Amino acid sequence: MKTIDIPKDGLAGFKQNWTYDALAGFLVFLLALPLSLGIARASEFPPAMGVLTAMVGGLFVSFFAGSKLTIKGPAAGLITICAGAVTELGGGTQGWHLALGVIVVASIIQIGLSLLKVGSLSDFFPHSAVHGMLAAIGLIIFSKQIHILLGIDPATLKGLEPLELFSRIPDSFIHEDFRVTLVGVVSLIIIFGMPLLKGRVFKKIPATMVVLVVTVPMALIMDFRKTEPAFDLVKIGDFWGTIGLNADFSAIGSWVFWKYVFMFLFVNSLESLLTVKAIDGLDPWKRKSNPSKDLTAVGAGNALASLFGGLPMISEVARSSANISFGGRTRWANFFHGFFLLVAMLLFIPVIEMIPNAALAALLIAVGYRLASPKEFFKVYRIGSDQLFVFVITIIVTIATDLLIGIGAGILTKFIVHVFNGAPIKTLFKSNYEISNQGDQYLIKIKGTAIFSNYLGFQKAFDSIPHGKNITFNFSAAQLIDHTFMEGLHHFEEEYHQTGGTISLIGMNKLRTFSDHPTATRRAVDSGSNKLEITLTSRQVELIDFAEANEYNFYPQKVRNSMKYKDFPIQQGNKLLYEENLMEKYLEAGKITISDLALTEGALQEKRDTHITMVHVTETVHSMPDFALEPEGLWTKLTEFSYGKDIDFHEFPDFSKKYYLYGTDEKAIRNFFNESIVHFFEIHHGIHVECHKNKLVIYKRRDILDSDEIILLEKFAEELLEEINRAGKK
Repeated sequence: MKTIDIPKDGLAGFKQNWTYDALAGFLVFLLALPLSLGIARASEFPPAMGVLTAMVGGLFVSFFAGSKLTIKGPAAGLITICAGAVTELGGGTQGWHLALGVIVVASIIQIGLSLLKVGSLSDFFPHSAVHGMLAAIGLIIFSKQIHILLGIDPATLKGLEPLELFSRIPDSFIHEDFRVTLVGVVSLIIIFGMPLLKGRVFKKIPATMVVLVVTVPMALIMDFRKTEPAFDLVKIGDFWGTIGLNADFSAIGSWVFWKYVFMFLFVNSLESLLTVKAIDGLDPWKRKSNPSKDLTAVGAGNALASLFGGLPMISEVARSSANISFGGRTRWANFFHGFFLLVAMLLFIPVIEMIPNAALAALLIAVGYRLASPKEFFKVYRIGSDQLFVFVITIIVTIATDLLIGIGAGILTKFIVHVFNGAPIKTLFKSNYEISNQGDQYLIKIKGTAIFSNYLGFQKAFDSIPHGKNITFNFSAAQLIDHTFMEGLHHFEEEYHQTGGTISLIGMNKLRTFSDHPTATRRAVDSGSNKLEITLTSRQVELIDFAEANEYNFYPQKVRNSMKYKDFPIQQGNKLLYEENLMEKYLEAGKITISDLALTEGALQEKRDTHITMVHVTETVHSMPDFALEPEGLWTKLTEFSYGKDIDFHEFPDFSKKYYLYGTDEKAIRNFFNESIVHFFEIHHGIHVECHKNKLVIYKRRDILDSDEIILLEKFAEELLEEINRAGKK
């Protein structure tokens, strides 16, 4: 399969993968251009300076970055800091120049800290507080952009705090500009409506591109240039003439200057490090980034971009997730995204100035919604009510004050919650564990408290164990384990499986979880109340009956086993969380396992969980080539650049029309797909089949199947094995 060989880096990687990376870079460019303009405008910077930042992030930073698939550019998470810096440093052009000086100084410090290998410090901050900070940023973005979408003059909003902006929303609706609002509403319908459309093609087309394709003609038809105020259209002006040494350091002696230096440094570094870690989990080749090196590259990019007038950049999660989805393979995808932005600013500025600001406001409202959607609150609540409490406190304090006080309040609240749950104060910063080993068997005994503030000590212990060993974690002596520690442990478990090692957990039954989430906080319970209770879901009850009726062994528990599906295309751009509800039995032709897989696409706020009922066939009798077969549609035609050429058979036109078949050894695949196997697939249309190292993965669609559908899928798998056996005996 295309996913087996790890893509080369450097010039060799360019020669090997430039077609894949150029396509991914172009599609990311379509996403990045309007977002960069909108983020800059919302940050009180000249709109084109956001594009400058993305250009530097692609054309310069990509050569030095410590990650392979992240896209560097301006981010919505820094809007409130940028706008606040410009406003407090005098506003307008003067505030912009002074804010640039702040960013340059913060970037130099950022480079220095990254050289000290501080990349792992992102694990110190509790996830609920970080997510609360980002949700607050989302609400602040909405509080400003809803007025822009309604056609309100942004000059009337300057200096207003978030709560004041929220209070003015009813007045803005009363005085809205109908034609501008129409453009904004149509944009919102496109952004939120496209994900609801069925079909992979709609999942892959950037909604931002569709917004521009629709709203630019709308503005032209309604003649915005003549009939609407100038603030309703993007204004680029003399972009190339504006670029120069724009940073002003004259405010370096003021408290405001250093306040924003610290805010830029903290949020910029934290968001970048979190994104790099999250995107590593989606990398189809499971490459591990160097977070400190990546932060050095981001710092250098920030310094260069801000010297010439640009915003600060980060490893941006939405564009990075999209890059993987579009088939990006190496750092050259980031380079191409910057290259296409450069071409746009050289040739298409007049076209860019036709973009309505209401459309950009809609894009930013969508970004704000993803950061602070009800789904985010529910996701945090699912982890535990303790996490929701910290999350909400962080949001409230951030909106009422600023980001630094907000994140500080979140961390303090987290400490208070831990002390309330029995963590001694002296253990808050001290990790307590014992490591012993006999040959390849390692035992790590966790004692006392294992929480966010002492996680770095545990992480050093985890990293000290050689790859490929068998590790057992014993939690029988633990008193309190928080969500951040559990999240880090699961991340380590996933990475360690990739090295060929195994990890098992014991003693967890002595801890009471705050929810049924796998990374929920856990606290020790009294021995008298220490009972292990297993509650089966309605689906598990249904599957028990199914397993008994069809002679399967049934295992309801969740299993984290990403190695089982390693190098199968199903993991392309996805992260396997776990599989559960395993049903196993042996057939004459091999072993068949049916299970429910939980996958996640995207990362952080872009994360979308998917559950699939899957058939996994192993221990087959006859040899098979590696291949992937899926029903053909519009998107499969567009993705041949990313996944591989469609192998068609002139003698079997119906089969070639129905299926997209790809793999690296075309000759072996053609020999395998003889007339009888081709005919079998022709009469069983709509099934996805992947083969790797004589193992098969079979699924009908990306969803959970009921018992009747599972029977049909099982029958398909059995008949396919029989057909393969007959072909192998000839």
